[in-house]
Amino acid sequence: MRFQFLAIASSMAIAVVSVPKATAQIPFLPQLQAPSSVSNDSNDRLVTGWIYLDGRRLFQIAASKANFPERSEDIQKKLQKIGQNYFQSPPKTAVKVEVRKVNELPVIYVNGQYLMTITSEDAGLRQVDMSTSANQVAESLQEDLQQAKQERQTQFLIDQGKIAAGIGLAMIVMSCGVYSWEQRSKKNLLDPLSSQPPRGTLNSPISPAVAAAQPIATQLNQRQKQHLQEVKRRLFQLTQAGIWGGGSFFILGLFPYTRGFQVGILTAAQFPLRLGVVFLVTYVAIRLTYALIERFTSSLISSGALLTPESSERLQLRVSTFSGVTKSIATGICVGVGFLLALVSLGIDIVPLLAGASLIGVAVSLASQNLIKDAINGFLIILEDQYALGDVISVGDVGGLVENLNLRMTQVRDSEGRLITIPNGEIKVVANLSNRWSRADLTVPIAYQADTEKALKLIETVGLEMNQEMQWQPQILEPPQVLGIDQFGDRGLIIRVWIKTQPLKQWDVAREFRRRLKIALDQAGISISVPQQAIWVNDDHLLNFQGNGKAD
Repeated sequence: MRFQFLAIASSMAIAVVSVPKATAQIPFLPQLQAPSSVSNDSNDRLVTGWIYLDGRRLFQIAASKANFPERSEDIQKKLQKIGQNYFQSPPKTAVKVEVRKVNELPVIYVNGQYLMTITSEDAGLRQVDMSTSANQVAESLQEDLQQAKQERQTQFLIDQGKIAAGIGLAMIVMSCGVYSWEQRSKKNLLDPLSSQPPRGTLNSPISPAVAAAQPIATQLNQRQKQHLQEVKRRLFQLTQAGIWGGGSFFILGLFPYTRGFQVGILTAAQFPLRLGVVFLVTYVAIRLTYALIERFTSSLISSGALLTPESSERLQLRVSTFSGVTKSIATGICVGVGFLLALVSLGIDIVPLLAGASLIGVAVSLASQNLIKDAINGFLIILEDQYALGDVISVGDVGGLVENLNLRMTQVRDSEGRLITIPNGEIKVVANLSNRWSRADLTVPIAYQADTEKALKLIETVGLEMNQEMQWQPQILEPPQVLGIDQFGDRGLIIRVWIKTQPLKQWDVAREFRRRLKIALDQAGISISVPQQAIWVNDDHLLNFQGNGKAD
């Protein structure tokens, strides 16, 4: 599959690079170009252009900017009228092109009909005198008109029709071949990678860290294959478009009646085609960059060089964060380069633009120091693994699950479902509640009248039983620790319990532990205390007042 992908990409690159050379080798394909300027005056500057016959370039003329459109249109109309009259004549009729002198200027007549006057500007294009230039134009006209008349003969059209049929058949065969190739490539890419066993020798066991990282590596490999599949799909679509578009364009040039459409197509699609190529290259570059990022990350994980059994479970969060941030940076770079290439393809000089952009960048950097501060702090957050996507953090008075993280800001979702956006530059102190492991910190109030030793033993028993169950054993990393009586409070004796859990599992474990503990305390007859307050009255006057009130 890798060689197939390289073959497609190479063929498309060769096709794009070789377009100008192939165009120059086809005699009937016109070389389109905008009128070129010679002088610098606004209205008197000299511009040049081509005169066409059946979409074929004949000769070049020159005139001032104000007069060029009228002169070009006039010569084109006269040539078209002369050509129609000549094409309707008998097959063996010869064309007669003459150069006459009128007011000391060479004038060209075709079959006795006036066509044009050769000017000094026309002669200057060929760097010869006006008479020599007129003779050159006359010779070119005579050859091209005779060829155009021959191309309108029945036998020639039949021969060209056979060539067109052959080209159409070749287009169908090539299109079917590309479609079959695409289907085979798609089938191979859709094969599940997870079904492949981990590579290694039969006698060498896989380390626990690498084994824990295998699902992450498989997921990254699947993402890589999806990106490559998208790139191949776009290249196959472009290949199909090139086959049908290029073949149809070639067929149009076989016949004199349709060859003029080539000029219109090239004129209309010149800039859109360039922009389309730039857009496609940018899109493919972004997808390939995504695939390379996934490939690099997957190789790093599969090697197990940076993994330990403790850090492997943290790896998935870091991979998601690293991959997302790197892709966003790569996308920005590719889009920026693509924008500059689009300007170049449109003929815009980007050197002054880059110089102006550098000055604007300096001004923006001075005015947006907070953005730079956010970017630097965001880079350090990702580099130092302070937190990642999927972590639960607390920043100041807000906190929640990290849903989005980039170089500029962090977005967290709190318990009420609110999405809170925090600029990275504002994050001074952050509490990560799910980095590598978490802890359920529980306080159990027991009445002062309860048997303390019995309560402590019961709490420890409930924790050990929960730790031994298959449902909760993977979530609890260590046996629960009953720390003892933490304080004497208004609610009674406060017993503290710590339970070390997997990241983000402390709340589930704490809820289940409280439920079980309530049931066990009720069965043991140990009551959970409620807030109590004793009031002692020592004032004799107040006691006498209360006594008189009762007597009344």
